[in-house]
Amino acid sequence: MKSFRLKMAAAALLPLSLMAAPAVAGTQTVHAATAPYAPITLAEVEAAQKAWGDALVAISTEYDRKGYAAAKRLAETVLDTAYGYNMGPVLFKPTLTVAPQTFRTQRDGALAYFVGGDKSYPKDTGFALKGWRSYKIENASVLITGNSATSMGNVMLTDAKGNVTTVDKTWGYVRDGEGKLRIVLHHSSLPHKD
Repeated sequence: MKSFRLKMAAAALLPLSLMAAPAVAGTQTVHAATAPYAPITLAEVEAAQKAWGDALVAISTEYDRKGYAAAKRLAETVLDTAYGYNMGPVLFKPTLTVAPQTFRTQRDGALAYFVGGDKSYPKDTGFALKGWRSYKIENASVLITGNSATSMGNVMLTDAKGNVTTVDKTWGYVRDGEGKLRIVLHHSSLPHKD
């Protein structure tokens, strides 16, 4: 019953032009419309941020314990499950990149940034391989507009020696065809210093 109520509530959110056509008189078929992309919640955004932080620490730890190949495999899995590269270009501007490779709209550029080892991106040394052991995310704000969300704030990363690196971070999220949040915008930079 709960599932039916959720589907009916979702259908009420659709514009009339997206609703299924009514059944033709004399037929037994009834069409019900279900919103393909339910509104995103703050809890989902925070869970996606936590998953990203956990993944960064996991890649770094995997590198320390099992080596480069294992870390690269894990990074590939993270990119394929957390980011929207399977949906099209991702607006990814990593923290430590320079022109002409500042923006990484394709998966191979993101992978190179996280783990290095790609001769097409010779300046990438593997941001995810820097010995990260923990993180803290502090959102300045989260803007949710139906089936998309944007967050902005700071991520504090702590390495194995206890050094903390703070980055300014903006993430944008949409749902994929299965309803899972995907990162489609990732902008990261070091805070400005006078």
